[in-house]
Amino acid sequence: MASVMGLLEERETAVRAAVEELQVEADRILAELGVAEAVLERRVIARVELAEALAAGGDAADPPRLEVQVPARPARVDKVPVAGATVVRCREGMTVEALAPEYRRIVELLQGEGGDGEGVSAKELAARLGLELVPAKIEGVRSRAKRLVEREWLKASPSGRFMPRASGAPAAGS
Repeated sequence: MASVMGLLEERETAVRAAVEELQVEADRILAELGVAEAVLERRVIARVELAEALAAGGDAADPPRLEVQVPARPARVDKVPVAGATVVRCREGMTVEALAPEYRRIVELLQGEGGDGEGVSAKELAARLGLELVPAKIEGVRSRAKRLVEREWLKASPSGRFMPRASGAPAAGS
């Protein structure tokens, strides 16, 4: 019986290591995506600025008003987030509506807390979200909460408990 338990523990450890490696790879890809989006945005702005400057010619005193065709690109906040989508960095004026549903629920849950300043553990979050309290579900919640901390939607205590951002955080549903 002990050897069977040992075998199961070895398999669990191997799968846990694979999950961690995949999470690192996913984080790396998301970081690269963020950089690529920023470069694209800068290039679009540069092209528009150049087109305006060329259209103005040398007369800076009275520049002509031209309609510059910018590729249709909806604002990130206007997109409907989907499950598994990247988490956008929290900026002034953003609401939780910019987040995918599984992330939005975490932020709204923490914002709805009266809060004693100690924060909520990943296990408590999983329970309040109605998830089964097994390591996989708890670690999934912890991973999402950490990503929300990295993107400035939440903050974390040194002990690893999560809480809403203090001032300047977007209000739930606003």
